[in-house]
Amino acid sequence: MAAAINGLDILAADAQNVYLNADCRESVYTIAGPEFGAARQGLRVLIVRALYGFKSSGAAWHAHLAQTRLDLKFRPCVADPDVWLRPAVKGSGDKYYEYVLIYVDDILAVSEKPDRIMETLLGLYKSKEDPRTQKKYGPPYRYLGANVGKYKLPGATKEHWYMSSDDYVKAEVPNVENELCKIGQRFTTLSGHTVMLQSYRPELDVLPVLGAEKANYYQNLIGILRWAVELGRIDIFAQVSMLSEYLAQPREGHLDQVFHIFGYLKVHGRSKVVFDNMFISWEDKFTQCDRQDSYPDAKEPIPGNMPEPRCKEVQLNAFVDADHAGNQVTRRSRTGVLIVVNKAPVIWFSKQQNTVETSTFGSEFVAMKIVTELLIGLWYKLQMMGLPLDGPANVFGDNQSLVTNASQSESGLKKKHVSICYHRVREACAADIIRIAYESTKTNLADLLTKNLDGHRIQELVSRILY
Repeated sequence: MAAAINGLDILAADAQNVYLNADCRESVYTIAGPEFGAARQGLRVLIVRALYGFKSSGAAWHAHLAQTRLDLKFRPCVADPDVWLRPAVKGSGDKYYEYVLIYVDDILAVSEKPDRIMETLLGLYKSKEDPRTQKKYGPPYRYLGANVGKYKLPGATKEHWYMSSDDYVKAEVPNVENELCKIGQRFTTLSGHTVMLQSYRPELDVLPVLGAEKANYYQNLIGILRWAVELGRIDIFAQVSMLSEYLAQPREGHLDQVFHIFGYLKVHGRSKVVFDNMFISWEDKFTQCDRQDSYPDAKEPIPGNMPEPRCKEVQLNAFVDADHAGNQVTRRSRTGVLIVVNKAPVIWFSKQQNTVETSTFGSEFVAMKIVTELLIGLWYKLQMMGLPLDGPANVFGDNQSLVTNASQSESGLKKKHVSICYHRVREACAADIIRIAYESTKTNLADLLTKNLDGHRIQELVSRILY
């Protein structure tokens, strides 16, 4: 997102045998085999380099990187130590931060001239050749299983970076098809219309429990689907979350619905999460309200060690929804949250609530508390990365009573059992961390993360999120 906002370039590299660069922190030896030579065979050999599989190797490599970071005058982001930042100035004179992101051996450099950073890092650590360029680094095209590249939105004048699960899904769907063929089945014609059969309720399934082998297969498939969700398949999140509740004792019906989801993925390939840096004006949706009388001490918690902002301002927007008493057995509600920075989705959340709420108002306030805490966490991370915000986060929900009770100072608390959520949200409003507005259910993007919708409604919402 920082690259999109500041017009920076990104380069990627895959470091080789990174743990071997760090000293081993454990006292470990091995017995020399014939590969050590006849004179040394049988001797005890002390291991001095961190190896993959040792408990302390990750920490040793991380500590080794810390010295490299200091030598290059980068500082770790307090909110995420795997993100490094260094003040820089563009050729135009604009101030910004250069970033280095490291996940074990995957390296990303974000800068106006990231090749300089890569040349320095790869002068210290070996890297695998980029198969496309035959060089040690290049523009990112794959990161943690996701496709990465540039995409021009319809009507846009320039390209934006995107992340997609396209290749990951295309590799996994045929594997599931082959397994179905072995038992004489295939994806049904209905699989492409909905993520999960609309009439199906996983909590009401009474079909036989799967045996050990099939249960293990079910767990593997859920793991695959959950990673697809992490890589951006927001459209299947609610259904995958529902089916994940039965990992310990899945039934035949649960497995059938997992197959149904893979059938949906085969038909619907819309999967690009585009990091669009466009601002949207929402001012007409909000009304000003003075809440300082109720919360006189509420204020924005600005960290004392926050780095100097050196970036264009970013806008936080969040959509929130709750499916009241959606689980027909426990009557627990489901929370759905979608948070976007400018227009780019960055956080998607779908989870069954921990309490049983007796009213829609209660379940919506629980969901609003969750989105408030997620926004505060994201707000802190962005600030500690030197990205300033343009004002309070915009939060949109489809319950008018909640919007009124949360944002209007004259509204009183009528539901005592939701008092913690009530005051947490209202205090955040008073501190100008968030502001809340009504969003119709028809256009509330979080609706996708709480319910098992029909095919038309799914595609209507997905078309506004994924490309």
